[in-house]
Amino acid sequence: MTQQPPPYWLRDNCPCGECRDPRNGQKLFQISDLPPDLAIAASKELDGNLEVLWSDGHRSRYPLTWLHDTDEAGDGRTEQGKRLWTAADFARGIPGADWEAYLTDPAEQAAVLAAVRRSGFALLRGVPTVERQVLRVAESFGYVRVTNYGELFDVRIEPDPNNLAFTNRAITPHTDNPYRDPVPTLQLLHCLENSATGGDSGLVDGFKAAAALRDEAPEDFETLTRTPVPFVFRDRRTELRADRPLIDVDPLGRIREVRFNNRSLGTLRADDVEAFYAAYRRFAAITLRPELRLTFRLGPGDCLVFDNTRLLHARTAFQQDGRRHLQGCYADLDALHSTLAVLHRRTAALDELAELFTGEGAGEYLGEAVTMAEHMLQAAAAAEAAGAPDHLIAAALLHDVGHFQGAVRGRDLMQGQDNHHSDSGADWLARWFGPEVTEPVRLHVAAKRYLCAAEPGYRAELSAASKYTLTVQGGPMDDREAADFARLPGAVDAMAVRRWDEQAKTAGAKTPDFEHYRPLLAALMK
Repeated sequence: MTQQPPPYWLRDNCPCGECRDPRNGQKLFQISDLPPDLAIAASKELDGNLEVLWSDGHRSRYPLTWLHDTDEAGDGRTEQGKRLWTAADFARGIPGADWEAYLTDPAEQAAVLAAVRRSGFALLRGVPTVERQVLRVAESFGYVRVTNYGELFDVRIEPDPNNLAFTNRAITPHTDNPYRDPVPTLQLLHCLENSATGGDSGLVDGFKAAAALRDEAPEDFETLTRTPVPFVFRDRRTELRADRPLIDVDPLGRIREVRFNNRSLGTLRADDVEAFYAAYRRFAAITLRPELRLTFRLGPGDCLVFDNTRLLHARTAFQQDGRRHLQGCYADLDALHSTLAVLHRRTAALDELAELFTGEGAGEYLGEAVTMAEHMLQAAAAAEAAGAPDHLIAAALLHDVGHFQGAVRGRDLMQGQDNHHSDSGADWLARWFGPEVTEPVRLHVAAKRYLCAAEPGYRAELSAASKYTLTVQGGPMDDREAADFARLPGAVDAMAVRRWDEQAKTAGAKTPDFEHYRPLLAALMK
């Protein structure tokens, strides 16, 4: 490294189990717990990591890739992590997916959620045209935000509307609920029926419009970022107000949020109202530029998901010669971002597992006639052929990951030193899987010792290598050990995995590859 990071920053980010809970990554110490004279006593780069010895005796290990990560996009909420767009950018179609594919294919779901995060919207097609289905869409990635409009609202002509959206009038580009703090950050609109003439939907990238204002009139942009505007909503049962700027920026000056709704803007009482209205009018004119407005028609079964803190949505007027009925609800970006991050994390984890099978998995398996990967794939195939539940197929597939140097560090079992691969493998897998998968992995060595003690003839059926490793791992259990093992909740599952383990040593046996098991593993991941 060219420059050593500041000591307190580096120590505050120590990833070891003493400093962070391995289940959730939360820190186990306060910053004030660190000594006032903390210093790096020694450091070296080794195997892609920075290893640090601290002045208080603590040791830390940091991946160099992590140290060099600039985290430029931050939380993904500012313009830095977005694709700013005009209508022409979607000449080939708008981002989206079929509802069934979205539900069944993690890659499709990730693509849809990533489009909402990056471009601000996505369209799901083929969503069943039944009442309240929009709630199911929101629940597929997060939680419904209940407001004074209820958990959902009907966008159709109402006899006594409390909002102009519930009429057939044209609605200019706007963001919803600017009078609420925090504002609902996501909106969903599900089309149940649309046979009226007119009523086309429109979207404008508010970040693009704000960036245009910044380029064309920097002083007006500054005015709109520093002037709190009263947004107000009142009806017979509700009175809401939030004082927020039309354009909100983060401390680095990056656009983070747009609130734009002429219908809800209250009376501004500020020192320079004239400057504000000049900037407000200029910004409003930009949002109405035809090249910024993406226009499309929602048909029955279409569900639009969009970022309400970024995109301005609009509607053309429609005639009452047919029915137009949408159901909408609100949700929040943090849940969508969380779901997307988990999908990406699972994908990365599955990629890491796949690399073990194609990389180190090609190596020798304890002197057997199969490689490590062949052995585990044969065990999984045996479990699958036996009609085992998914969690046991996964356990059979992954039972020996503790032997991989990429997963954990341990000595070679065949050199006479027990590497406790069942425990280390289960601990490593616990990052992604629950005990229904990890405990059969943890207990599969103990299951061999138990079966050798409990079943006459079982030991004689073991391969030569398995007989040898049995002696290294403690030999058959004594009566007390066997009784204790048999009482364990996971003993039955562990014995099933053990039997498939012993069957999985046939040279040249045909089995499915790792990709065959990928959907099964994805469904089991935490």
